[in-house]
Amino acid sequence: MTVDGAPTALHEFGDPAAPPLLALHGLRGSHHGLAPLASRITGARVLVPDLPGFGASAPFTDRAHDVAGYTRWAAALLADLGRDTALLGHSFGSVVATAVAARARPRALVLVNPIAEAADAAGGITGLGTRLTAWVHEAAAARSWDGVLRHRLLADAATVSMATTRDARLRRWIAAEHRTHFGGYATTDSLLEAFRAAGAGSALPWARVVGAPALLLAGARDRVAPLAGQHRLAAALGDARLAVLPRTGHLVHYEAPAWAAREIGAFLEARARPEARSG
Repeated sequence: MTVDGAPTALHEFGDPAAPPLLALHGLRGSHHGLAPLASRITGARVLVPDLPGFGASAPFTDRAHDVAGYTRWAAALLADLGRDTALLGHSFGSVVATAVAARARPRALVLVNPIAEAADAAGGITGLGTRLTAWVHEAAAARSWDGVLRHRLLADAATVSMATTRDARLRRWIAAEHRTHFGGYATTDSLLEAFRAAGAGSALPWARVVGAPALLLAGARDRVAPLAGQHRLAAALGDARLAVLPRTGHLVHYEAPAWAAREIGAFLEARARPEARSG
């Protein structure tokens, strides 16, 4: 479908007659990353778009691939889906989802491994790893080294930094998912814009003006979005509950999709509007 002028691939999971849940994936991802979670959520029609510039969605032609650009697009999609739509975001998608919720109140807000502080803030991934990743993206984009940005070694580095499971079979599957989909971006320019936005932003600036009830799902071992920041974000949101999984990192949607789906399903059911219940 076309959303605010942007051709958008939209993937549907769950009960088509249930209230909609719009789910936004993270940086360098696509709907594939959220599929294990989306397919398990009950009581919702889960709609997972490929963000413009990723997956099967073409890049923007009239705006940057940054928080403002994605917020405008996601707010238009939320309006198209109707007032009973809940909103979910994972990682960078949590920043966009919170910014959308601050301007166009969804029925409820779900943040999975939300980014509560910028990547260079104390407590996040800092030091050599952050500087090296940024340098690789900047240098490769400047020299049009697309093959470097799509190389499996970058995908493997993402697995190493984010996966915490000790299940060897699950870890191999996560690595295969990253290798398959990590390079699914449209252009180096659109990737670099999104990468810069993801590194510089967080959900916190918009949290205090979000009026929707919120659920935060965090991993206690998350090195991308550390737990201390999750508590600050939950407090800023006000009407929010933080659920933490002890032995999980930044890939709750891969490592614990059944747990996350149960939490989300119960939250959405408890926050259903009276007219939604009666309808």
